[in-house]
Amino acid sequence: MSFRRLKLTVAYDGRPWKGWQSQVGGDTIQDRLEAALRDLTGTQVNVQGSGRTDAGVHALAQVAHADVPDALKMGRESWVRAINVRLPHSIRVMECDEVHGDFHARFDAVGKVYSYRLWRGGVMSPFEAGRAWHIYGVVDLEVLRAGAALLTGTHNFARLSANRGDISEDERREDEDGLTRTVRRIEVIPEGEVLRIEFEGDGFLYKMVRLMVGSLVHVARGRESLSWLQSLVEDPTGTKSNQCAPADGLCLMKVFYA
Repeated sequence: MSFRRLKLTVAYDGRPWKGWQSQVGGDTIQDRLEAALRDLTGTQVNVQGSGRTDAGVHALAQVAHADVPDALKMGRESWVRAINVRLPHSIRVMECDEVHGDFHARFDAVGKVYSYRLWRGGVMSPFEAGRAWHIYGVVDLEVLRAGAALLTGTHNFARLSANRGDISEDERREDEDGLTRTVRRIEVIPEGEVLRIEFEGDGFLYKMVRLMVGSLVHVARGRESLSWLQSLVEDPTGTKSNQCAPADGLCLMKVFYA
């Protein structure tokens, strides 16, 4: 049987799901996409995403690829409709393109944009529940921007990322290249009661954006100094930050390809 490779752009509300990565029980976005494609094509189809988002994390434009039987002669819009009718409403395929068989959603990605939303109002809007982190007290925007400047650039992010648990922390820290990322831009954007922080980089480690957000907010609340934040990227041997923002406010906005 011959196959064609599809590139899928997927949006999802992460609240009902246990993240992207397939798990026993089928309660992930990858599981639901594979089930939809299996029903549509009559064969097992593996869906490979550009990366794994955690439970509760949202996506506006996650990218994935899947190989489907060549015998199914369907156009792009037909694929979108046929997949979406088999998906829950919280997961939508927004675009579908046929790509070369060498295209890989994860390994060909050269950058990503994440957005994190914080709610600053005294009372949390019910329409923001699960979509923003409700923070209390004063957050100094100038300090927040100064901290963002310190984290921008190429750094070893060992202290601002988490261990997935497949190797020891000592082993993980020996891989300096694997822990080095370039954050091209961190932008602090006030939008009324919402404060949005946008991150653009060549890639992000496990929980890296959430740890950056939590650490930035910790400093902007006056609970740690900017020098502490700077040490997190200048000295990769120290204790990791334990200021991890909740998943609620995080959204994968875009994946870049060469």
